[in-house]
Amino acid sequence: MYGYRLGAIGIVCTFFIIIFSTVLMPMVLFNPKPSQHGNTYEKTTLADAPRGRQVFVREGCFYCHTQFNRLQDRGYGPLVKAGDYVYEAPHQLGTARTGPDLTNEGGRFPSEWQKAHLINPRAVKPGSIMPSFAHLSNQDMNDLVAYIQSLGDNRKPSAYVEAPDEYMATTEAGRKLIARKTVDTNSSAAANAGRGIYTQNCAACHGLEARGNGPNSISLEKKPANLTRPFYKQYSDEMYFYRLTEGVTGTRMPRFGEVLTEEQRWYLVAYLKTLQKDKEDTVDSLAQIDKVEDIKLPVLSHQEYEPHAGQ
Repeated sequence: MYGYRLGAIGIVCTFFIIIFSTVLMPMVLFNPKPSQHGNTYEKTTLADAPRGRQVFVREGCFYCHTQFNRLQDRGYGPLVKAGDYVYEAPHQLGTARTGPDLTNEGGRFPSEWQKAHLINPRAVKPGSIMPSFAHLSNQDMNDLVAYIQSLGDNRKPSAYVEAPDEYMATTEAGRKLIARKTVDTNSSAAANAGRGIYTQNCAACHGLEARGNGPNSISLEKKPANLTRPFYKQYSDEMYFYRLTEGVTGTRMPRFGEVLTEEQRWYLVAYLKTLQKDKEDTVDSLAQIDKVEDIKLPVLSHQEYEPHAGQ
């Protein structure tokens, strides 16, 4: 009997230690300051965003929609920070990604579109499995739309084109990448070195002048990018490096991270930055495709096929 009591006491103590270390202690020690990087929940004359949050909770929207954009969640806008949800209790970060993440949803669509989506989701998003919320009163609907429109309104992107966060100095992975960088991508010497790497690896598709008119471009359904376009002036070093490293999904652009070293990719970045022109120079006809020189090789043998080794 004594052994059973001792075991029961040990189990109870273990349970309380687990609760203390995973629930109570983090509540006491984790006190981030407000980041001013999240949501404003400003009240307007037409709707009440804080009340809309209560409607969001009541209707169980967080069962399907999340509100925390993580490092691996590419394509959803800026990442969240530790102090974004200081005043939210209970938090509505979400439990599943059955529906889209709503971290930066505010301002992406007009309020009328959001309201139509809540009333009849499939009218604006064919194939959606979201249920209709047409049962909400006008006040509840307007307040809920106001809350949705407030999500991420303090979380603004800094540029139209940005590399994923793991390539930027805003994350630990990005800082390590930049710390390993030894190439001055603004120097003419680095650009000259990158030109040779470009000629060897990129000119077949993008062309010697980088207008997307390489000999191989004629056979590609998705045409190579015209890298002389003024559009590419907004590319940062990190954006170029990201594209070179991971390629472009849906195209024949390879992942040069598997072929070239980091140093070679930075040299290539230095060269790519020199290609942009002030006026767009387009490729409009087959006559503008780079020609392949016809090189005649010497005859190696009078036989049609070389024999196999050892025969």
